[in-house]
Amino acid sequence: MTSEAVAALGGALAGFLRAFSCCFPRRPTFNHFLTYCRGLLSNAPRKSVEPLALVADTSVRTLQVFLSGHVWEHDRLRDLMQQRIAREHGPAPGSPGMGLVRNADDIGTVGIIDETGHVKKGDKTPGVQRQYCGHSGKIDNCIVTVHLGYAWGDFQTLIDRDLFLPQAWCDDRVSGGRRCRDAGIPDDLTHRPKWRVALEQVRRALGNGVHFDWLTFDEEYGKVPEFLFELESLGQTYIGEVPPTFLAWGRQPRYRSLRKEHAPSQVRHLVRWSEKFIYTDWQDVWLDRKTLGPQLWRVKAAQVHRVRGKSPHQEPTDRTYWLIHAWQPDTGESKYLLSNAPPHTPLAVLMKAAFSRARIEHCFRIAKDELGLSHFEGRSYVALMRHLTLCQLLMLFLAEQSDLLRGEKSTGDGGADGPCPAGDLCTVA
Repeated sequence: MTSEAVAALGGALAGFLRAFSCCFPRRPTFNHFLTYCRGLLSNAPRKSVEPLALVADTSVRTLQVFLSGHVWEHDRLRDLMQQRIAREHGPAPGSPGMGLVRNADDIGTVGIIDETGHVKKGDKTPGVQRQYCGHSGKIDNCIVTVHLGYAWGDFQTLIDRDLFLPQAWCDDRVSGGRRCRDAGIPDDLTHRPKWRVALEQVRRALGNGVHFDWLTFDEEYGKVPEFLFELESLGQTYIGEVPPTFLAWGRQPRYRSLRKEHAPSQVRHLVRWSEKFIYTDWQDVWLDRKTLGPQLWRVKAAQVHRVRGKSPHQEPTDRTYWLIHAWQPDTGESKYLLSNAPPHTPLAVLMKAAFSRARIEHCFRIAKDELGLSHFEGRSYVALMRHLTLCQLLMLFLAEQSDLLRGEKSTGDGGADGPCPAGDLCTVA
């Protein structure tokens, strides 16, 4: 959307923001909310408090206090966002298409789990330390936030956010340091693995009525068996990347034994030596990307048994799972994908759901470049969470308006005509 298009949406923005007025108990606080949101949509090169205050011709201190000190319910605002998405941007509950994947052009609703890094200076920003930063692609001084994305047809946005609190911050709290207290980090917020943060976000979205036909994620999450079992306990269908060392059996072992011939294999060895893969032909899958040319992936898939729980005897599961080996011939890149989808699910559907994960990267680019997701400058945990929440709120607004500007309400059918619509996958026998 151009700046002129955004400016023309002033009335729509006012109506959109008014729907969340119940989160602000006082009128002045609601007015500051309007000011901050308009600033995030402005063409200011930096979307931290001071530049936004200058754009709005208001006091810098006023916006600082609005983020860190005023009483308003940012978690409730997040919940209302999710309820709005469940109500307006997905199949109606009980409709014929809900939960029924028919073909690769209509895979339904997809939840996407990922994290992103935000480079920071100093050591006061909540959660900051030297750690891997995906944005810069290296170990950097940064904070990391975990997000849940949502996609349905052409509609896509971010629907949740949480700070990943490193272990070092909790260790400082235990040793009597003031770092967490000075940042206003609640005492009940402790270090949790990223997969636990993501799992809580999925539970929260489900509780707010959001429906996911698929959940997808990278191997940072797929490497944790407990995470996968927890998703299954929620009744969620998933397809996610697992590391080459992930353990599985091509067929159930005849005996429960510690002997090598009955042990599970790493999936990188399984796809190379198991008869289920040796005697399976490669299938060509074309990924048609919106900004680059089509990309070919060669794919083999079979049903396997994965390791059950944390048993030292590595017992196999009773049911089978999809194991997909996807190989990109131009770059030599290999991906190993695991899914609990039913065995009759078409391979084209599985691949399209798996590669939907790229859509959250697009969301991150929009949120950072256009809405200032990474521009927060401050020492308050509450202010950080409120800034992230408002960035996601404005992203939802832009997603809705983009949907309307395309000339039709999102229907989840993928849109374009032709043998391989933009963003879709076509399998060639």
